[in-house]
Amino acid sequence: MSNTIYLGYYFKVEPQQPAVEILIAELGYAGFESFVETEEGVTAYIQKEEWNQSILEDIQILNSDEFEISFTFEEIEQTNWNAEWEKNFNPIVVDDACAVRAPFHEKFSVEYDIVIEPKMSFGTGHHETTHMMIQHILKNDFKDKSVLDMGCGTGVLAILAEKKGAKPIDAIDYDNWCYLNSLENVERNNCERITVIEGDASVLGKNNYDVIIANINRNILLQDMATYVSCLNKGGLLFLSGFYKEDIPVIQETCEKLMLKFREKLERNNWVALKFIN
Repeated sequence: MSNTIYLGYYFKVEPQQPAVEILIAELGYAGFESFVETEEGVTAYIQKEEWNQSILEDIQILNSDEFEISFTFEEIEQTNWNAEWEKNFNPIVVDDACAVRAPFHEKFSVEYDIVIEPKMSFGTGHHETTHMMIQHILKNDFKDKSVLDMGCGTGVLAILAEKKGAKPIDAIDYDNWCYLNSLENVERNNCERITVIEGDASVLGKNNYDVIIANINRNILLQDMATYVSCLNKGGLLFLSGFYKEDIPVIQETCEKLMLKFREKLERNNWVALKFIN
């Protein structure tokens, strides 16, 4: 993968919300793999071999009168990306219990020490949604629970679930880069009860879980919620994040129509993470 060439698109967005969220969702459908929200908007990455000159033609929000969106783009070598990431990636500690760090950082004296090399994948713990999902996992019982980590990114949440005693665990992501990265990180953390799967909700079939974790954007959650719930055991827990406080009513309404009961909300910089029980 070291020779993979990416294109980086640097979008300036005004006003930023909900435009950035919509833009990320539409770019994801168009084939962009990874996103970093910035002070000005969002940076999006796509493999050069997946790119074509009309890649942005179907991105409807670019034609909206409600937002001003401009962009530039450039070719990025994967090695350059990794150098930038290593330069800027600082370790984090969540609730004095879980550290998320890179291999080149010193080990933390906390109960759960997780080593992640995210490369192009989403989920270092730095983003508010990942941070809150880690908090949810820390606060809840995972011992001997079967777990699904849907949209696993780097695999960090599945790894923490195993460290808290969960088994078996499925970690699923449709993005090939995330799939490969999760495999690496699962091995790096000596996890033995995690199965990493490349795909979307359609691969779930008749699997059943005690706990489902889904840190994905709002539109995918709404689209696939019924599939998640069909796989959730009675009394099972569903943790959702990847959306803003303003999205709670539509998320909650969808969950309650599927007979889920709301239990808890975490909030961080306008992002939220919700807990439901089946």
